[in-house]
Amino acid sequence: MAKQTKTNSKQPPKKSRDITGTVIRIWSYLAEKKALLTFVLVLVFISVALSLLGPYLIGYAIDEYIIPRNSDGFFRLLVFLAIVYLVNSVAIWLHNYYMISIAQTTVYKMREHLFSHLHRLPISYFDRKQHGELMSRLTNDMENVSRTLNSSVIQIFSSLLTLIGTVAFMIYLSPLLTLITLTIIPLLYYGMKWITARTKKYFREQQRNLGSMNGFIEETISGQSVVKTFSQEERMTEQFLERNEQLRKSGYWAQAYSGFIPKLMNVLNNLSFAIIALAGGILALNDLVSIGIIVTFTQYSRQFTRPLNDLANQYNTLLSAVAGAERVFEVMDEEKEEVKTDLAELEDVTGNVEFDHVSFSYNHEGQTITDISFQAKAGETVALVGPTGAGKTTVINLLSRFYDPVAGSITIDGQDISTVSRKSLRQHLGFVLQDPFLFEGSILENIRYGDLHASDEAVMEAAKQANAHSFIMKLPKGYDTVLSQDGGGISQGQKQLLSIARAILSRPKILILDEATSSIDTITEIKIQEALARLMEGRTSFVIAHRLNTIQQADQIIVLHEGKMIEKGTHQSLLKEKNFYYELYHGHLKNDAM
Repeated sequence: MAKQTKTNSKQPPKKSRDITGTVIRIWSYLAEKKALLTFVLVLVFISVALSLLGPYLIGYAIDEYIIPRNSDGFFRLLVFLAIVYLVNSVAIWLHNYYMISIAQTTVYKMREHLFSHLHRLPISYFDRKQHGELMSRLTNDMENVSRTLNSSVIQIFSSLLTLIGTVAFMIYLSPLLTLITLTIIPLLYYGMKWITARTKKYFREQQRNLGSMNGFIEETISGQSVVKTFSQEERMTEQFLERNEQLRKSGYWAQAYSGFIPKLMNVLNNLSFAIIALAGGILALNDLVSIGIIVTFTQYSRQFTRPLNDLANQYNTLLSAVAGAERVFEVMDEEKEEVKTDLAELEDVTGNVEFDHVSFSYNHEGQTITDISFQAKAGETVALVGPTGAGKTTVINLLSRFYDPVAGSITIDGQDISTVSRKSLRQHLGFVLQDPFLFEGSILENIRYGDLHASDEAVMEAAKQANAHSFIMKLPKGYDTVLSQDGGGISQGQKQLLSIARAILSRPKILILDEATSSIDTITEIKIQEALARLMEGRTSFVIAHRLNTIQQADQIIVLHEGKMIEKGTHQSLLKEKNFYYELYHGHLKNDAM
């Protein structure tokens, strides 16, 4: 197999959104293996030349040896003919073998570029797209391209050479019989034009519907607990059936129209054979052609319609692959999150954060947050409170630069975060989220995600500080216990303890806690609060919590309502003012008491 290329050795080719442009773009990947590809094409040329030589030698044997009953040299001709077909078989095997190597390397690079590019896209892109639909582009669409490259490139080149060579031999043998044979071309042209005009549309629709259905399936499986909680199984099944029916229809018509191609080619093939037999017989009776030429022509007529058939089928397959490649390149053409190359690095952070008249909108139609201003000194704890939709998570998203404000500025230690690279910014941020995400792998590696260079001892120390060590050691394999996808096998509270350990290991200067103590039992919450107290010590911390009893010790409480900051102060000072926070706090006390 061809040697795989290192990551980021080359950038993917630039965008194009038409069939020709997409094919050229795929070809640019293939062209990276120019030497091997040239060798493959030489082997294809040899195999085509030998396949054309075979029928010519058969016709020559009939005219020179069989009809005149001449055996002198006939055996040598048979041996030579056997060698021709043997070498042809070896050439075909070799070019197929090496082409598979080129195709797989090409798909490997395309998949690498796509996956790498996905990690450079902004969060807003993933918010707009179904995750299952993106997975479909990485899997189904790439596999579609892979299947086509494995065979279609060779098949198209071979068919073109065979077609040109066959016509050349036919003209050499009998221009008149060649002209008669070519009368099927108009039928082929208009038949293929009618078919491909329809298959192109339906193959694109099929790929789009497949991506949509995969997205729906992924979403349904991920939210299976919600589906069952609200007894929506029948409704989800109905929605699946609608998408499945759309895929069935587009797939049916794509395959139905493409299925007309072999039928059309069989009709033309038989028609061509009948025309040659009839015209050849008449010409032979008038001594214009020999019997050997007629036999050769019948072989060439097959070889003439076969590449036409192959080209028609491969073009149809190519349309399906192009539809998949277009969806892949569409993702690659999305603008990256970080496009500037002259951004500074954020270093030696102490943790002073300031929001200065910050406004933001997700859809540019209405403000999500408006004119937010506050300061957080190094080591302070700032709590963000307010009803759902008030803008708490948006503030955190802006501080993390998942999004950029449309007005105002955010600074860390006096440096505008829009002037620093996102990577250097996030290296100083630690996250403990309400629903922490754990990867499939060991507990040790999941904690080490906070610092990939950390030793096992450092990982275990972080777990001890996070109050996670005790429950980990009770597991059958301890730190080597392998978690299933998204941390399956442990409780929600235990997931949060591992998330805290991960944050501790990353040693952030600024900490973000997004409702980290909701939906867990009291004992686990106490452990989490102890771990968070250690984590927050000496760090600037931003806390989002609906349970207001957990943030009473915050240095500042920012009260948000409908995207605006309506109050700011300590817990006691805000209670004394008896405004929105006062009502919110006492409302929570009543709910907790019930």
